[in-house]
Amino acid sequence: GKLKYFVVGAGALGCEFLKNFAMLGVGANGGLITVTDDDIIERSNLSRQFLFRNWNVGQSKSSCASEAVKVMNGCFNIKALQDRVSPDTENIFNDDFWSSLDGVCNALDNIKARLYVDGQCVRYGLSLLESGTLGTKCNVQVVIPHVTEHYGASRDPPEKEAPQCVLHNFPHNIDHCLPLARSEFVGHFETNPVEVNKYIAAESGEAYVQALLKAGSGMGDVLDKLRGHEVWGGGIYDCLTTDRCRTFEDCVRWARLKFEEYFVNRLAQLTALYPHDATTRTGAPFWTPPKRFPEVIVFSTDDPLHMQFIIAASNLCAKTYDISPPANNRDTAFFAGLLSKVVVPKYVPRMDVKIETEESQSQDNDADEPSSGGEDDGDVVKRMLAEMPSPSSLRNEKLTLCAEEFEKDDDTNFHMDFIGALGNLRARNYGIPEVDKLQAKLKAGRIIPAIATTTAMVTGFVCLELCKLVNKKPLESFRNLFANLALPLFAMSEPLPPMKVKSRVEKTKPDPVNYPDYVEEEEIVAHPEGHTAWDHICVDLGRDLTLEELLTHFKQDDQGKLETSSVSVPATGMALYNNLLPHTKQRLPQKLSQLISTVGKLSLAGRKEVLLECTFTNSEGTTVETPSILYKFR
Repeated sequence: GKLKYFVVGAGALGCEFLKNFAMLGVGANGGLITVTDDDIIERSNLSRQFLFRNWNVGQSKSSCASEAVKVMNGCFNIKALQDRVSPDTENIFNDDFWSSLDGVCNALDNIKARLYVDGQCVRYGLSLLESGTLGTKCNVQVVIPHVTEHYGASRDPPEKEAPQCVLHNFPHNIDHCLPLARSEFVGHFETNPVEVNKYIAAESGEAYVQALLKAGSGMGDVLDKLRGHEVWGGGIYDCLTTDRCRTFEDCVRWARLKFEEYFVNRLAQLTALYPHDATTRTGAPFWTPPKRFPEVIVFSTDDPLHMQFIIAASNLCAKTYDISPPANNRDTAFFAGLLSKVVVPKYVPRMDVKIETEESQSQDNDADEPSSGGEDDGDVVKRMLAEMPSPSSLRNEKLTLCAEEFEKDDDTNFHMDFIGALGNLRARNYGIPEVDKLQAKLKAGRIIPAIATTTAMVTGFVCLELCKLVNKKPLESFRNLFANLALPLFAMSEPLPPMKVKSRVEKTKPDPVNYPDYVEEEEIVAHPEGHTAWDHICVDLGRDLTLEELLTHFKQDDQGKLETSSVSVPATGMALYNNLLPHTKQRLPQKLSQLISTVGKLSLAGRKEVLLECTFTNSEGTTVETPSILYKFR
């Protein structure tokens, strides 16, 4: 009853957890349950999130769930927040907040958020009850500080995906068409607007490029952002020049030309390079199953699917450029009138373009990369920057593009209209059976229908593990779970202990192809010996140190006499010091808190301590591996 627990998420899992906690009396006797979820209730949630009712649609999930469980147990102490747990909200979920908790229960639906919460639990030494469901499958992991491995210590193998060449050029089922459609949606209406806004915010085009290079991008990556595809474009260069829209009529023109590109020109280019009678390098027919020979689509205003694509693409384009759509922005007759004025140029296939195939990919990964005609990437970037409007001129025009975040459940936002139409028209190109809107939503949204039985079972199992935590049971009492109700399969195992870092000699082969027998050995010293991810080296001298004082502190370490090679802020990835970079040595007299906030780009609001990553060597020049450095400055 005195537990202070943090429930992250108030969806299907979160509702069940809160109901179970209320029934168990967790936090009901002087304790507190804090629940947070930045989402609102949608009608589609009602079938599996049982704390919500019809009249709750549009309201906060965490608030409604809290009110519902208070009815079940009037003594239940609960606080509802509507903030996403992320690096952006560390002023809310600060040191004091995490330090006040007894444990965390995750009810999340994405890996990124799970890893972040797991990292916070490792930092503050909190137990974590992790669980998830996927249709009839579910899993539970118990994380206990210094006793078990943490959630991020192991990863599931990546899901098998179709090769990019299949998605782009040789689809043979609808599962290849819809993911590409979603990818095109993200590229046009989410990624490009964000990049354009970064370009506009830069001091100059050159400054934008330098920022990308400094962040680790290569010149080829910069060119991809500016140009997009070598043949079809679609990068921020086009967004600010040829594709820039100022009126709704411009948006309709853009949509019509995109239709021609997707369903005529790309197929014309492909079949020009690989005609119906094309053969492979071995002389076998190229177009053999599962490859399907594509056919172009002739645009018609009488075809409902054609018009669905035009209407959706036009409206999304208008949203991106902040153009107010007309009142009749779904009227096919209105669009037909505008389309009659659009001149569609005839496309002439290029024979200097290389298209990647599965055969070429397996034989030579470099042979089929797009060619830029021998022109250096840097020269192409300079030429494009010279042709683009400058960031300052765009700021004077007050241009800001609006990014669209994919939302499958809103039937008025044109997202699924665009993706469904593009995916089905592409399927029509290749003679693949089309799907209805519901199936398109399930496949494009990667939705596996939730099953309430799975949710109820997995949350019940988590509560059993919570009881063991409260009663301080030994490690052998705890169980991780993987279950599949469809088989049925229930596999339970004892949680693994955390991996210990020990001193060792690592052997590597620098050039295994040319010198397979040559092995290099590197000695690595663990400090302290056998430390785990749960351990930290605490630096707390009761005041804010300068960078030089921190380095001196490590030099005077009683056990190791550590020489610091680098200091960085892992939360942002920014380096504060590197002994190989002379300009970073100018920072030695500066206070660490100042460097962390200015150079490290990390806000110190609500913080008393910061995690730092340091690399060390000892007096003999041997690499020393240490835990993270917990620096306390207040």
